[in-house]
Amino acid sequence: MAEKMDNHVQPVYNDDSIQTLPWNEHIRRRSGMYLGSLGDGSDFKDGLYILLKEIIDNSVDEFTAGFGKEIIIDIDEKTATVRDYGQGIPLGSVIKATSVLNTGGRFDTSVFQKSIGMNGVGTKAVNATSVDFYVCSYRDGEKSWARFSRGELLDSGREPSNEKNGTVVSFTPDPLLFVNYSFHPDIVESMIKNYSYVKRGLAFILNGTTYLSKNGLSDKVSDVSGEQSLYPIIHLEGDDIEVALTHTDNSGINISSYVNGQYTWEGGTHAAALKEAIAKVLMEFYKKNYTPDDCRQGMVAAIYLRIQDPIVEGQQKSKLTSTYMWQRGNGDTGPTVRSYVIDFLSRNLDDYLHVHKDIADAIESKLKDSMKEREEITEIRNSNKKSRSHNVYNENLRDCRYHFCDKETKVNQDFLPKTSIFITEGKSASGTVTKARNANYQAVFSVRGKSKNSYQSSEAKVLENVELKNLVAALGIGDSIEGLRYNKVIIATDADDDGMHIRLLLATFFLKYYRELVLDGHLYVLETPLFRIKSKKGNRYCYSVNEKNEVLNQLNAGKEKIEITRFKGLGEINESEFCKFIGEEMRLSPLTISSGEDLHKLLSFYMGKNTNERQKYIIHKLRSEEELEGIELN
Repeated sequence: MAEKMDNHVQPVYNDDSIQTLPWNEHIRRRSGMYLGSLGDGSDFKDGLYILLKEIIDNSVDEFTAGFGKEIIIDIDEKTATVRDYGQGIPLGSVIKATSVLNTGGRFDTSVFQKSIGMNGVGTKAVNATSVDFYVCSYRDGEKSWARFSRGELLDSGREPSNEKNGTVVSFTPDPLLFVNYSFHPDIVESMIKNYSYVKRGLAFILNGTTYLSKNGLSDKVSDVSGEQSLYPIIHLEGDDIEVALTHTDNSGINISSYVNGQYTWEGGTHAAALKEAIAKVLMEFYKKNYTPDDCRQGMVAAIYLRIQDPIVEGQQKSKLTSTYMWQRGNGDTGPTVRSYVIDFLSRNLDDYLHVHKDIADAIESKLKDSMKEREEITEIRNSNKKSRSHNVYNENLRDCRYHFCDKETKVNQDFLPKTSIFITEGKSASGTVTKARNANYQAVFSVRGKSKNSYQSSEAKVLENVELKNLVAALGIGDSIEGLRYNKVIIATDADDDGMHIRLLLATFFLKYYRELVLDGHLYVLETPLFRIKSKKGNRYCYSVNEKNEVLNQLNAGKEKIEITRFKGLGEINESEFCKFIGEEMRLSPLTISSGEDLHKLLSFYMGKNTNERQKYIIHKLRSEEELEGIELN
């Protein structure tokens, strides 16, 4: 063995091993560092939208600096073009500004103060990861342009022009990096709206449609709360701060936050300060036994801060981590973000409530309702703690063996990441899944029929439902999401109308009361086959009409005798077959939400009281049974 190892040629590590990558090659090889997940454009966090954002950010900064009042954005599935009417890139620096790292005008704070772009990297990342990148600057009767492919300069020029000052950037992301990608119109529209809320007076023209906010964050809060606001939106503004808020009858809290025109969808120090400040002001104003949760229940709010050189997480700039409103290299700092927000609201929100007594009364009425519901929920939960043992819920739960192991055995087993619980409906489906599962790490919870519509019910009313109460206890999330006993929570219902309705009711329950479970990626829907095609070659299982037709074409080519079974319910599939569909390669569709801001609007439309509107929508979208069977069930 030693002789073999001695004869093995080891790679030589010497001076030749040290490489310096060209700037564009570094970005392309380490694209995740600059863009996060590349993705195909189906998720708002995909790098595709980071590319678009980087270009729009530059145009927004021009408006912030006092130049240009509209940005024209044209997007098809593969290419985006952004035209602003700002100053235009200095004509001699067009190539340098788009292809030399750490180069840009945002480092000169006398020109661009409190801008979005800060690192001199964004546009270069777009250039390097685009198969076609074109930039043209119009300035004082001239234009300077350049065209690149994957960061390599192809052509450039400078000549007279009659165009208004500004910049045009057009890019087509590289399909070698962004496989099967497309820009999704709804995601782009949401991006543009978020820009418009904090850049009043700036018109965004997206594929011919103009987005122009007249009321700033008041428009944002109005769009989120819809017609559910319990009182007119409170809108407060200061030198470097803007806040808007209202309350609805919904549960939970919805805070949108922005910094220097950037939508920080993950929140940060400013969002946390707003949450704390509103509760503090309301408790001090009413001087009652309200808790912070009472004050925030059903609240929809938004905050916008303008900070010098903000510190944000990652190239996505999705979370503010700045401690101070400004901080200089010599150690000199301004007020903390927390104290700045709290001081602003302590003065302005308190004054507003003293002046607008009708709104103050409406808020207190909401606080009283929230306090009453909180007390009811506490009483219900306390009564349930006496029977916390999961064995009490055997009529619903068939637990997995993992939860009956001693601590040492659990540590030595690798089942924890595999632990899952199937939520089924009815005895037949429950029996099938229970017999087919791997009892070591798969549990089954059976519900009977349809639960309450959680969106239209208070949490106290929902918790009175025995089966939902038992489900919460089985999952271990009664006190907090940290108690979750399973890695995957899988909704497994029939592929018929009732099954889909039950699936929707359960999803609504989790989205409204246990949103973190969804955000953390624990909620799934089990996909089961719609058809079994039996031939002399054995059984083939198809999950859609398209799959069925493909198999039939293959078998008909050999002129085989076939038998087709259409599965309507889980109970129709015997356990010997079903174990194939919940094994290592089972098909699961994760239930995801793209952004919390649309959650209430989404649930309001599909689960609210707008029956007539929803009925018209369903009729408009109505399809034949054959078409419906061809749709992926997710």
